[in-house]
Amino acid sequence: MKLRAPAVPLITVDPFFTVWSPDTNLNYSKTEHWSGKGNSIIGTVNIDGEEYLFLGYHRDIHKIKQVSLEIDALSTCATFENEKIILKIKFLTPLIPDDYRLLTRPVSYLEINYESKDGKEHKVSVNIAASEELCLDEPNRIEVITEKLKIGNLTAMKMGNPTQKPLNKSGDDVKIDWGYLYLACNSASAESFANEIWGDVHINITAQLNTNEPVLYYFAYDDIESIEYFGKHLRSYWNKDGQTITEAIAEAAEEYDELKTRCKDFSDKLYNSALKSGGKKYAQLLSLAYRQVIAAHKLVLDENGEILFISKECYSNGCAATVDVSYPSTPMFLIYNPELVKGMMRPVYKFAQSDAWPFDFAPHDVGQYPLLNGQVYANNQKDIEKWQMPVEECGNMLIMETNVAIATGNADFAKEHIALLEKWCEYLINHGADPGHQLCTDDFAGHLAHNCNLSLKAIMGLQGMSIIMEMLGESEKSAYYRNEAVKMAEIWKKTAVNPDGSTRLAFDKPDSYSMKYNMVWDKVWNSNLFGQEFMDAEIADNMKHFNEYGMPLDSRADYTKSDWLVWTASMASSDKVFEEYIAPLWKAYDESPSRVPMTDWYDTVSSRWVSFRHRTVQGGLFMRMLMNK
Repeated sequence: MKLRAPAVPLITVDPFFTVWSPDTNLNYSKTEHWSGKGNSIIGTVNIDGEEYLFLGYHRDIHKIKQVSLEIDALSTCATFENEKIILKIKFLTPLIPDDYRLLTRPVSYLEINYESKDGKEHKVSVNIAASEELCLDEPNRIEVITEKLKIGNLTAMKMGNPTQKPLNKSGDDVKIDWGYLYLACNSASAESFANEIWGDVHINITAQLNTNEPVLYYFAYDDIESIEYFGKHLRSYWNKDGQTITEAIAEAAEEYDELKTRCKDFSDKLYNSALKSGGKKYAQLLSLAYRQVIAAHKLVLDENGEILFISKECYSNGCAATVDVSYPSTPMFLIYNPELVKGMMRPVYKFAQSDAWPFDFAPHDVGQYPLLNGQVYANNQKDIEKWQMPVEECGNMLIMETNVAIATGNADFAKEHIALLEKWCEYLINHGADPGHQLCTDDFAGHLAHNCNLSLKAIMGLQGMSIIMEMLGESEKSAYYRNEAVKMAEIWKKTAVNPDGSTRLAFDKPDSYSMKYNMVWDKVWNSNLFGQEFMDAEIADNMKHFNEYGMPLDSRADYTKSDWLVWTASMASSDKVFEEYIAPLWKAYDESPSRVPMTDWYDTVSSRWVSFRHRTVQGGLFMRMLMNK
């Protein structure tokens, strides 16, 4: 892709098992965890006795020149060369969204191959070294254990904390401190060993390379237990029937050729669908976002065998199953597997129905990753109700539920929780037309009264409930909620719109503006509460406020949010206007000096990240594609 990725995905399995390069030259910088902490993998190639670095950082080894980098939805490929050879590598994590075995199996591939450049024969070998950083939250604190082993015909190494205490901590940029890292290779010539590099223990595998005969490395992680769910420890889906990690690695080795084809087909289809929906820049943005969105989740089964798809609110506060993080992520999952959206919502319903939740509105979260035992957001505040997001989260849950019903063709899942949904609707009827002094999902901007965009969320939540009730055959209730949405929309148009047709940030702030991203569902659902003419006028007014790197979120500051920017752009009636609206977003990632996994909160003047990285909300970039679907 032409987009210069701000950071390059290499291994992308879940919030703990993740490795990124902060530079598009893969041998310029140490590889990292998404948080920016070290997760070092060093790759070297020995050519006729001379050693060169192609991956990660090693100060004492010369670099081989990288000549290309290609990123698609599921793989990252790089080519290196000197006067003797051309070296090619391919990272692949098969995150197929409707195949839960592959989606959760914690095995990622690295394929390495070379060909002669000068036409001569050469003696070539490669070495991959993985640091203890991948299995310790704080390296050098304890002495890790390492072990050589054979997995079928694979040569392998294992490394981990000598004291195993699964799920012993939670936090934001906390890395895993339990479980075992595995490094394996399929080469018959492979040799494995452990050594120290600058004080850190590394497990290594060295393999001989033959011309045009790829060698495969496998990175795997057995976290033993994945999620604490209301006091119970749950395993990931992949080992629900007792499969061991070594069996999973052996299985992955057998399937690589087939999976490589499946992954290419998936990535090509994603790119082409995005291209048709929004142009080349849009297709590149979605290709880069896909792995990040998936890998900020963990999929487990609850006690009833139902899917829980747990998000981590990365580089924010580490909350788990956060409603206003799930909400913007849903467009991607509604396209590829709406069952995963149900998996996001189940923990919220379970907690909201418990005696531990005292409010008549929806909660913000269900814990701090990986511990889901109840809401942690604002729990340390004296006035806890003041720090909730009542209109926000009620609207989010109703809109997500509506979209699940539409995507699956039935409202059976909504029916299971209809009492809660109706209670949240009544809250919106009573408080949504003119929200009081409260937070919304954009809580970094602080409390705001009379928030026009938040009122839109209430309107669309009620419209969504009308759709649900119609699908359930409850025509009278459907008409009731539709009528409430229409009444609230009419009030909104009288109080939010300025004489020139522009709209305000807050009903009482006539000289303000904001992106009205919650209105997008009116177009997705064709509910005609506002209509295309109104949306086109809103988009035209937005264009007056653009900075070099995009539309600010609102008139209070220069920063913006990538998900909301694409949602607002998706309301445009023409593809040309949509592409013009998102072009500065593409430029921001392409030029940003902040080398982090795709941030969703950045400055529209400088393109620097403000905060947030590796967040699931980038699933919201798929809105235009969802709309076209």
